[in-house]
Amino acid sequence: MIQRSARILFKDQFAGTLTETSTGGTLFTYDPAWVETIACCFPITRREYQWSQGLHPFFQHLGAEGWLREQQARITHTSEEDDLGLLLRYGSDCIGAVSVQSSHEIIFPTLIEEITTNPGRTVSGVQKKLLVMKDKATRTFVLAQALGAAPYIAKFNSVSIPTLVRNEALSLRWIMAVLGKDEVNEFTLSAIPALNETALIVTRFDRTQYGDKLRLEDCAQILGKSKGIDYNGKYEASYEDIAEIISKHSARPAIDLSRFFRRLIAFALIGNCDAHLKNFSLLETPTGLRLSPAYDVLNTAIYPGYNQDLALLMCGKKVAFDEINQGLLIKFGQEIGLSIKIIDQIFIDIKRYVQKAAPIIKPPVAEEPDGFVTRFEEIVRNACFRILL
Repeated sequence: MIQRSARILFKDQFAGTLTETSTGGTLFTYDPAWVETIACCFPITRREYQWSQGLHPFFQHLGAEGWLREQQARITHTSEEDDLGLLLRYGSDCIGAVSVQSSHEIIFPTLIEEITTNPGRTVSGVQKKLLVMKDKATRTFVLAQALGAAPYIAKFNSVSIPTLVRNEALSLRWIMAVLGKDEVNEFTLSAIPALNETALIVTRFDRTQYGDKLRLEDCAQILGKSKGIDYNGKYEASYEDIAEIISKHSARPAIDLSRFFRRLIAFALIGNCDAHLKNFSLLETPTGLRLSPAYDVLNTAIYPGYNQDLALLMCGKKVAFDEINQGLLIKFGQEIGLSIKIIDQIFIDIKRYVQKAAPIIKPPVAEEPDGFVTRFEEIVRNACFRILL
């Protein structure tokens, strides 16, 4: 059996090598000349990191999930279970600063063959999404190709849930009004002519305005959580684990713990039950790693088929959405090190901004009693009554 290997780049500079081992695992080795840590789970104080079976979780989580992974596997005739094989084909541009470069030249399929993927690029997450750029001539969003900028992510509806785009746009608007503009990634709604679909277009905060790569690691990568069967590894942790990551790795832990706590309250108010490990990340800033803006925010409580429990454990237990209350959140805040004075002020602030944000989710006059915005607003109103009063 041929053992495959890849060059690991950090901000497009050669940092080390990833190699399959004879036992079925992988070994990441820093290049002797490399002196900078590329990830929280790979401190430069060690030169080698081995994973006993399959691809190390840090690299696993660079790969796509769900719809995009299916498309990548189909086009390249690669098994969906072959994490390394897919990264060798699509890992030259990943979310964050780390990329995976094949040791052999890759011949990209034609645009027609590759219409449902981005040549050589990938983006993680289950939802149907692709990397896009804005065409200066037509002022429309087009699919990013193998080379050049890819500053946006286009997120689409699914066949089973045709309101995903509308839901996330409304959720992000409300969260932005409650937490502040800088706490949420920039977004807009736009048609994607190549696919004849409307998408939520989010601006990538892991790229500078000049296209330079910034270090970005989600909490599943930082904890080294394997993706698991059906990608359930991202749910096998607690919100306290995320707080510990912030305390250990943030350049401003006290501030970021407060931001994290505010964000969890806002997520609870809006019915975002799917805030798992991959939905919280640390982002490179001029002062060091900081909690990134919020992303992948969705009112999942509006969909009866979704799990109605919080994605991760809180205060040592699984918590149902309709059981979240102020007492539980106060207890959690104290457990992660916030003073009761800070906690009280956070609740005062959020209550004030929730009132200002109310018009955003006010149902249209002509909407039916069971319309989408009506149900959305009812979920938020009931959660606010339970948590803020």
